[in-house]
Amino acid sequence: MTEAELIEIARDGMVVMLKMAGPALIAGLAIGLVISLFQAVTQIQEQTLTFVPKVLAIFLVLLLFLPYMIHTLTDFTRGLMDRMVAGG
Repeated sequence: MTEAELIEIARDGMVVMLKMAGPALIAGLAIGLVISLFQAVTQIQEQTLTFVPKVLAIFLVLLLFLPYMIHTLTDFTRGLMDRMVAGG
C-alpha cells in the first residue's frame, strides 16, 4: 500500500465522519441558536432550558438520517474491504 493510498483512505474516512456527524451537529446548532434567541428576547436565563429541546431534536434527526448514515458507513466499509482484498 502506497502513501497516496493511505492518504486517500484517511481523506475518505474524514468525509464519512463528517457525513455521519453533520446532521446531528447542525440540528444541535440550529436548536441552540433558536433557544438562545428566545432566551435573549424573553430574558429567561435558565441553563437547563436548552437541554431537552436539543436532546429531542438530535434524537429525531438521528432517527430520520439513520438509513443514510448506515448506507454511508456500509459503502465506506465495503470500499475499504475491497481495497484490502485487492492489495493483498
